[in-house]
Amino acid sequence: MHNFLISSKKDLIDFLKNKNFEKIFILAGRKSFIKSGAKKILNSCLKKKIIKNYFKNSPYPEIFELKKIIHYIKKFSPDLIVAIGGGSVLDYAKIANVIETTENLDKKIIHYNYPIKKKIAKLLAIPTTAGSGAEVTTNSVIYINKIKYSLENDLIKPDYFFLIPELIINASRKIKSSAGFDAVAQAVESIISKKSNSSSMKFAKKSLNISIKYYLDYLKKPNLENTSAMCIAANLAGKAISISKTTAPHAVSYPFTSLYNISHGHAVSLTLEKFLKFNFINYKKAKCDFDLNLRYKNIFSIFSVKNINELENFIIKMKNEAELESDFKKLNINLNLNIGKVLDGINLLRLKNNPIDLNKNDIKTILLKPL
Repeated sequence: MHNFLISSKKDLIDFLKNKNFEKIFILAGRKSFIKSGAKKILNSCLKKKIIKNYFKNSPYPEIFELKKIIHYIKKFSPDLIVAIGGGSVLDYAKIANVIETTENLDKKIIHYNYPIKKKIAKLLAIPTTAGSGAEVTTNSVIYINKIKYSLENDLIKPDYFFLIPELIINASRKIKSSAGFDAVAQAVESIISKKSNSSSMKFAKKSLNISIKYYLDYLKKPNLENTSAMCIAANLAGKAISISKTTAPHAVSYPFTSLYNISHGHAVSLTLEKFLKFNFINYKKAKCDFDLNLRYKNIFSIFSVKNINELENFIIKMKNEAELESDFKKLNINLNLNIGKVLDGINLLRLKNNPIDLNKNDIKTILLKPL
């Protein structure tokens, strides 16, 4: 698949050599930096530059590590930040690049009172997973005391990005499964989000058509074609949710990540078909500016299914083939015992985008009892 969004390793090398960046701060995941081949590429073209490397430690973006990154960036004073890794790496870089001080940062983020006035440096995003689309989104995620918060501002969006399939194809199947499913979920949720519009619909439908066709092949027999396709699907899904935001499956996913270390896309997969079914059954109660039933017909068409039960079965089968475990017991999650903690960790901003209003009792019922 050829697409203008896809770049080569040579494109990246030429970009870094031809731009007048002298001090470069590289933020990366230690394992992916080596396994993807990014280390070799950057070492070959940045020999004459002043470089500072930082390798993230936390599996998801946490406030204590964000403060360290902000400190190192401020001390180094780069003219370019290169974020190369998965969604967490990109989230760290996007936030750190617009926060001038860590003073009272926890409180400012919790109360959504963080002043973002300018970027510290130009930001180059190079994803090593095909999933979050973080290279094109205007928001970033950070966890404080195991609760997820989202920072949103146009300045958060990276200045440049490169989608290079060769840097993604060697990721583990586990990483690909989780990240790829995130792209699927983002596109589906975008279609039914209260904030969706014609532009987000265009991106979401294109993304979903691609990921439905290529996702499982990308996991089972990865090659440059299906890897490129998933890069594009993730990028388009990211553009869709920058407009529409996500809904209940994402809102409920975050405590599963912070409490049980379930990777983000996997955490979203735990509830996607459950909330899709709940929303459809209750579509007459929808509080949105569009016909929810018609939006579901769009989704059915893309998945090549006739009704909500077939959609539910399709997603369950997809998860099984992707080896994304959905049984809470097999994941060592005792929901009956810990349902309170899970409910307390739900992101209310994302929940408000759901086309059907939900309260904690609704969510408890959906999580504990099959529909």
